[in-house]
Amino acid sequence: MKKLPEDFVKQAKELFGNSYEAYTNAINSEVVNSIRINDKLTLNLDFEKVKWCDTGYYLSERPYFTLDPFLHAGAYYVQEASSMFLEQFLKKYVSADAVALDMCAAPGGKSSLMSQYLLNGGLLISNEIVRNRAAVLTENSIKWGNDNCLITNNAPSAFEQYEGFFDAILVDAPCSGEGMFRKDDTAITEWSLQNVQLCAARQKEILKSAWVALKEGGVLIYSTCTYNAYENEDNVKWLLESYDAEILPVAIDAEWGVSETPFGYHFYPHKTKGEGLFMAAVRKLSATSEAKFKKTSTQQNSGRKPSLECLQNPCDYQLLFHRNLWYALPKKHEFKIKQLLQNLNVIYLGIEIYEQKGNDFIPQESLALSKHLNKEAVVSVDLSLEEALRYLRSETITIDAPKGFCVVTYCGLPLGWVKNIGNRCNNLYPNNWRIRMEIPTDNLPQPFMLSEINSRD
Repeated sequence: MKKLPEDFVKQAKELFGNSYEAYTNAINSEVVNSIRINDKLTLNLDFEKVKWCDTGYYLSERPYFTLDPFLHAGAYYVQEASSMFLEQFLKKYVSADAVALDMCAAPGGKSSLMSQYLLNGGLLISNEIVRNRAAVLTENSIKWGNDNCLITNNAPSAFEQYEGFFDAILVDAPCSGEGMFRKDDTAITEWSLQNVQLCAARQKEILKSAWVALKEGGVLIYSTCTYNAYENEDNVKWLLESYDAEILPVAIDAEWGVSETPFGYHFYPHKTKGEGLFMAAVRKLSATSEAKFKKTSTQQNSGRKPSLECLQNPCDYQLLFHRNLWYALPKKHEFKIKQLLQNLNVIYLGIEIYEQKGNDFIPQESLALSKHLNKEAVVSVDLSLEEALRYLRSETITIDAPKGFCVVTYCGLPLGWVKNIGNRCNNLYPNNWRIRMEIPTDNLPQPFMLSEINSRD
């Protein structure tokens, strides 16, 4: 049995009452495993569905995710099921062509859900204040493969410069982590009443910045992975009392086990199939001025420019040269993106297609993993499972292909680039992404999605 802090036990007994024992039994049970599938593959998985998310599934046991090329190719994302409830708010209150901000986005599960929802016309800015977490966010975004995401590494207060800029903002706030006690013992050891109060105060500061950046009529979605009212209902009540705002309800099915309060929705591990979560949404009713920006030019490269024929529908994109890299931006978002480049630390945008080295263009990992890659414009070679894992470990592999740059795939899904020089290939997989564990030589576990693909061949 997990040893819980005495102050938390007292708080939880008041909250759960007669169901406290059911709660403790739940957090001492097996962790629930769940994924959200991408549209890189067309699958009808024979797994239990997550009822509040169209693309969410439960797994009966935890696979060897690290040894699954499908994960590295972005075919799915390992995401806690409760957090997928975000989809319900997006569907009801956010336009598919919205300009949205995920203010505390790492590691990127909710961002990839938002990016997918906004794929046909919307733009997502995914922000993370902590640099190393922003790197993880970037990796996960690139693997998901959409072209409508811009990643920033800024404090939430930086977005106050963009008054009235965003149609929707998600604040998945740093919290005391009570909802993670089943899967993370560190959350238990770090919990204290003092930390709860510190988190609640910090959350208010983040919400203040988000409110400035939200336009009139815009929607702010607030979530935590904790239970106490200080970090949840009290913060929503504070928003409603401090600003001209209204609470936004969503319809829930009784069989989901979600607990509704006047100020939001709770997921409890003894009532829902997932970890602890709180989520609420409010609409900004008051008028606000919108930030004004000067028209400025971005970094220019007067030399040779790369072709956009590497992408499907190249006419939909505009080239941008930024920090020695060539990006393809969706033309419909070019002006907004250039406004964001003026004042924010943008670390990724659109599709990073080439690095320029002298007169050479080196294809980037994000181009290979993009859903918008023109596969007819590149040479590709499919790898076996063993070869794919060696590639993902940044080992040298040999392929039968013409000399030059080549996309390597697994079951048709791109993994990245190699440069074939004849007797061997230079492995161009990002070194900081590589698999570090040893690959077993015997009884190599098969990817759990492989049977679904084979059954459709």
